[in-house]
Amino acid sequence: MTTARAFWTVGPGQGELRAEALAPPGAEEMRLVTLASGISRGTEALVFAGRVPPSQFATMRAPLMGGDFPFPVKYGYAAVGRDAAGARWFVLHPHQDAFNAPRAMCVAVPDDVPTPRAVLAANMETALNIAWDAAPLIGERVLVIGAGVLGLLAAALLARMPAADVAITDIDPARAEVAARLGLRFAAPDAVAEGREVIVHASASEAGLRLALDRAGFEARIVEASWFGDRAPALPLGEAFHQRRLRLVSSQVGAVSPAMRGRRTHGERLALALALLADPVYDALLEPATEFADLPRAMPRLLRGGLCHVLTYGNAACSA
Repeated sequence: MTTARAFWTVGPGQGELRAEALAPPGAEEMRLVTLASGISRGTEALVFAGRVPPSQFATMRAPLMGGDFPFPVKYGYAAVGRDAAGARWFVLHPHQDAFNAPRAMCVAVPDDVPTPRAVLAANMETALNIAWDAAPLIGERVLVIGAGVLGLLAAALLARMPAADVAITDIDPARAEVAARLGLRFAAPDAVAEGREVIVHASASEAGLRLALDRAGFEARIVEASWFGDRAPALPLGEAFHQRRLRLVSSQVGAVSPAMRGRRTHGERLALALALLADPVYDALLEPATEFADLPRAMPRLLRGGLCHVLTYGNAACSA
């Protein structure tokens, strides 16, 4: 294979497939044929709309993206590909039907993780970092605000802490069914109890962050896992914020959480995320697949709602 097709965002809300030449893989590279990739709705929606602020152009570069912000840009970081020997690898690569990738960035997909579920690895890695940043204690009262893919994954991990009291909330009541499939307790925003000791905010909304401040107990930790792009949310930090001695902590996947930094590399963290996906319960987060060839037409619809949108590449091995 000497050419490939890749998805490029070329303007606000506009995407197209472009052909590009593939050089022979170098000595430290692997040639992979893509089986599936996943759309990370939060970040990719901002990229597709051209809402990455100039101050964050360098920070928001994906490891193997092409082009530059705002446009044209080839973006994405959840690809599963197959090498010439048939082995499957997860790579932080944009949506493209074949590519070369540095061997050091390719993480083997465990045999017990199906390809569609493996595209959740980037989100699971972020959720894992959130859990490390939250540093929950046995029996703490935990609230996750925002039942998108990231919030649901983070809540599922935090719920593994012994005696943890974990609730998840969202303005969409339909998310209660997905939460139940993950074994999580769902509550409407107005029904969330006060006094939560650990709060993870993953709704990317000002209202969600205000809810976090309102429901936080004394000396609670609020882990901000959303990215607002070019928006500047207004927060009531002059009300009970100081009296309750609240802590607002940012969590971002670009750096390993301080709790594990120096003990886990980025590659080891990603490998752990893939291993956690052996649990079939996470299939609840997968939307019906969309063909890669249809992505330019489908992308606006896919970014409007749903959970993890999986792209397939016309290869029967995707179901392996």
